[in-house]
Amino acid sequence: MEQEAERGIAWQRKAIAQRHVSADFRFAQIAVGQERYRAVPGTWHADETGRIAPLDQAVRQPFGIVQQNSGSMSHDRRLEGPPPGGNSPLREAGGGPIPRSIVTQAPNQPPREALEANAQGMAAIRAGDGPAAVEAFTRATTADPGALPLWRNLAHAHRLSGNDAGERAALDRALALDRLDFGSQLRLAQLLQRRGEEQAALVAWNNVRQLAERQPGLAPQVEQELAAGLAYCDELRARMAASADAVLESGKGNWGETEQRRITAFVDRALGRRTTYQNECAGLYYPFLPADEYFDRKHFPWLDELEAHTPVIRAELESLLADPGDAVRPYVRMEEGSPPSEWSRLDHSLDWGACFLWEYGQANLPVHQRCPQTAALLDRLPLLRIPGRGPSAFFSILKPNSHIPPHTGVTNMRAIIHLALDIPEKCWFRVGGETREWVEGKAFAFDDTIDHEAMNGSDKRRAILIIDAWNPHISEPERQAIIDYIVASDAALA
Repeated sequence: MEQEAERGIAWQRKAIAQRHVSADFRFAQIAVGQERYRAVPGTWHADETGRIAPLDQAVRQPFGIVQQNSGSMSHDRRLEGPPPGGNSPLREAGGGPIPRSIVTQAPNQPPREALEANAQGMAAIRAGDGPAAVEAFTRATTADPGALPLWRNLAHAHRLSGNDAGERAALDRALALDRLDFGSQLRLAQLLQRRGEEQAALVAWNNVRQLAERQPGLAPQVEQELAAGLAYCDELRARMAASADAVLESGKGNWGETEQRRITAFVDRALGRRTTYQNECAGLYYPFLPADEYFDRKHFPWLDELEAHTPVIRAELESLLADPGDAVRPYVRMEEGSPPSEWSRLDHSLDWGACFLWEYGQANLPVHQRCPQTAALLDRLPLLRIPGRGPSAFFSILKPNSHIPPHTGVTNMRAIIHLALDIPEKCWFRVGGETREWVEGKAFAFDDTIDHEAMNGSDKRRAILIIDAWNPHISEPERQAIIDYIVASDAALA
C-alpha cells in the first residue's frame, strides 16, 4: 500500500506539471493510505485518466474542396436529406469559452498542517459534526489554499452545517482553481436549486450536463443526481415554454412564413427544444447569405405551376419505372478505394436511385423523350442555369426502409426544390432543426448546405422530383457575375 500511494503521489505531481486539470482527484483517491488529502465521499468524480476532454473540438471541412467523408459520391455530391442534437460549449458570463485553468498547488509535500486539519475534518464529517468539520477544513484551506479537494471538503462541511453562504464561497474558491471541476459544478447546481435561484440553477445544471457528457463512467450515485437535476431543468423549461407560448400566440396572426419559422426557432433554441445549424459548403461558397433551412415560399411563386403538374409528372414517372432500362441508376457512386463510411451501404445501390432529366446543365434526351411534359415544364421554370453546372433535375427513388444519412451539399448559391410525387407513410425529411413530412403534390425549397437527411420507414417506395433553383437571396446582377466567373475560370483551365 505504501508503494502504491507513493506511486500515486508521483503521478499526481507529474500530472499537475503536465496541466491535467483533474490531477487532484486522483491524488485524493490514491493517497488515502498515508492520510494525505482525503476527499469527502461523493463530492468528486474522475475518469480513468484523470483528465477532462476539451469542451469544443468541432472539425470543419475547407472551402472549395469537394470532400465528403465517404469519398466521391456522384459528380454533384448533392445528397438528399431523426433529428440531431447539439451542445454549446460551457461559457463564462462574458460569452466566451471558459479557459482551462489548473490546480495551482504542486509542492513536493503537502503542508503537514493541512494534512492534519483535513484528517480532523474527515473525522468530524464521520461524526456528523458540521461546525467542527468547517473549523478543521478552514484551517486546512488556510494552510494549503491551492488544494482543490480541501475547498470541496469545506463546501461539504458548510452544507452539512446548513450554511449556504459558506458552501457557495468554498465552491467559488474551488472553481477558481479549476473551472471544469465536475464535482464543484455539480454541488453548485444543487445549491442554487435548493435555494430556489431558478435562472442561475438552470445555467449551472447546463454546465454540469456538458461536463458529464465528456466524463465516461460516472458513479451510479452521480448518475442519479445528474438525472434529478436534468429533470428539474425540464420542469423549469416547461414553465418557461408555457408562459412564452401563451404570450406569443396572440401575435402569430401578424407573422409571415419566414417570421413564424424564425421566431419559433428562436424560442425553441432559447428553451433548449432544438438546435440551429450553419452552412457547411464543400465547394463554392457565396458570402453573407442567410443560413435559412427552408426558404419562404413567397420567393418561388412558380411553385404553384409546378404543383399543378403533379398528376402529369407522376404519370410519366410511373410509365418510366414500369420499364426503366438504364434510366435509373444508383445515386451514391463512391470512387474505388474510398474508405468505409456511413455511405457504404448505399454505394452503387438502387436503394437510393436517381433518374436525371437534367445533369449539370446537360439535358438527358432519352428521359426527355419518355417524360415530354415534365421536360417541357422544366424548360419554362426559372431554374439555376450555369454552363457546366446547372440545372440538375432528377427523380429521386428511395426504396422501403432506406435512410439517407446526414450530410451537406456543395454550394449555397442554389435552393433545392422537392416536389412530392409518391409518398407512403413513415417518410420524413429533416433540414437542420426542422423535420417535415412530404405531402403529395406539394413542393418546398431548402438550403442543402445545412445538415439534412431523409428516411423512408415504410414497405413501399418513395418518389420525389428534385430540381435546382437559384438561392433567392442572390440578386440578378450577382447571378450574372457568378455565371461570368464560372465561365471565365472554366475557360482558363480548358
